[in-house]
Amino acid sequence: MSLRDIVSVVEHGLAEVEVLLEQHLRSDLLLEADVAHHFRERGERRLHAALLLLGCGLTGYTGDRAAPLGVAVELIHTATRLHDGILVDVPLRAARGLGHRWDNLTVLLGDSLQVKWVSMALSQDDVRIPRLLLDASMRIVEGQILDRQRCGDPDVREADHLDIVRRKSAGLLSACLRIGAILGNVGEEREHALASYGLNVGMCLHVIDDILDFTAGVRDEGRAKASSLGDGRVTLPAIYLMRHAGSRGTEAVSAILSDRGFDRVSREEIVSLVREVGALDQARAAAERYAASARQDLDTFGPSSYREALERLPHYILSRHTESAPA
Repeated sequence: MSLRDIVSVVEHGLAEVEVLLEQHLRSDLLLEADVAHHFRERGERRLHAALLLLGCGLTGYTGDRAAPLGVAVELIHTATRLHDGILVDVPLRAARGLGHRWDNLTVLLGDSLQVKWVSMALSQDDVRIPRLLLDASMRIVEGQILDRQRCGDPDVREADHLDIVRRKSAGLLSACLRIGAILGNVGEEREHALASYGLNVGMCLHVIDDILDFTAGVRDEGRAKASSLGDGRVTLPAIYLMRHAGSRGTEAVSAILSDRGFDRVSREEIVSLVREVGALDQARAAAERYAASARQDLDTFGPSSYREALERLPHYILSRHTESAPA
């Protein structure tokens, strides 16, 4: 089952999000026109808006505020990826398909998207929503700063890495689900449960991405194996490698981080090492724990097509690793 199949229950709402995105990105500026094209080309990946809409459906909200807020969270996500690409100075996954790098102009473009989402959020009647999104955006910035400070550092601990993930990516997914609970007015307990679901799904998604960095080739993910490590980012499998392989693993990781590439240690060698010591299996187990916690977060809600979609999402995320892993 594809992601599009899973979120088909909110297909109408996602179509409305696309229309609104087109309207808000319409500009005489060439860069924004390029971004509008990028949004259209990659519309099937509109995960943040889809989760917000699923949260609204699960809580019974049927008003007209969901789609504009779906646009807002997508703008936050894209602005974050644009700025993040500059900070780490690597080709931007989020910008694949645009055909070029914008370099310093990307900062201004990201800023313009930030202004757009703030304007949209402030138009909402409930002040809790813009406060929530502003808090999520600040945590993203904090995560980017921490990520930058720890770039190239082989002493990054598991807790450090997971803290960065919570701030940079999982926190925004948590906010998407919490917005659904706020709009649906389901009370503090269910609001907390949905926010926890979003956080656990976000953590699961990122851990699987960490695994795919070592298992998927260029054909699958658009980047060569172990690219994050070559860019200076220590991900979960690399942390587990250093923990279980001792000096051998630490020296290999440190060499790649120092060289910012694979001059002394080849991609094949580092991938073989993480497999040999079971680092990928350990990361997979962590992803499965996050997935199980996410499904448990839904226990307080009754059966519905929206709950079914949210229950299927962790299975889909885990399957991305299974399908990409070699036989």
